[in-house]
Amino acid sequence: MAASMNSTAQAVPYSDGALTVLLAGVGGQGTILAADLLARTAIANGMQVKLSEIHGMAQRGGSVTTVVRLGKQVNSMVADEGSADYILSFETTEALRAIPFLRKGGLLLVNDESIKPLPVLTGKASMPANAQKRLLAYGAHLIPASRLAREAGTVKCANVVLLGALAAGMDFPAESWEDQIRLKVPPKTIDINIAAFRSGMACIEPA
Repeated sequence: MAASMNSTAQAVPYSDGALTVLLAGVGGQGTILAADLLARTAIANGMQVKLSEIHGMAQRGGSVTTVVRLGKQVNSMVADEGSADYILSFETTEALRAIPFLRKGGLLLVNDESIKPLPVLTGKASMPANAQKRLLAYGAHLIPASRLAREAGTVKCANVVLLGALAAGMDFPAESWEDQIRLKVPPKTIDINIAAFRSGMACIEPA
């Protein structure tokens, strides 16, 4: 069942009139590709875009955070706590870590999946308790991105499923997103990625 997007979750411009999108995940989930596709789509629609540096360890299993700021004018790539209009998280623990950056009324989209980091696997730490319940209390939309990606053809395109969910809350035409997907992904994976993107869009119903 598609989640309904509450009207209060519609983005409000930050100080320079730009929107702030924070993408959070772990290495190997395609966070950087999703950020690149968002930036390319915004530029194709006449927006100015600035991306932050990647924070954390980009290798598989390490935290990866990217900030994309887009608008008619973007003065800074910095995102302060409480400033993100959208948070797109690729797993639940990273979503909890990113919540302080979400502005009041912002949109929180989360892949309904938990990945155990190395400290947990080695017994030096434990996973956050009741992650899904805590995220729902913050108004998160939990997206079954891995399942939808698998249904589209490969679990590797879960990042594009999440991008589709993000696209449902933004003003860019679906065709514009799909054009950038076609230009960016390997030719043999285009149909799978387009199917994944559309399934993600279908998860979110505009208010």
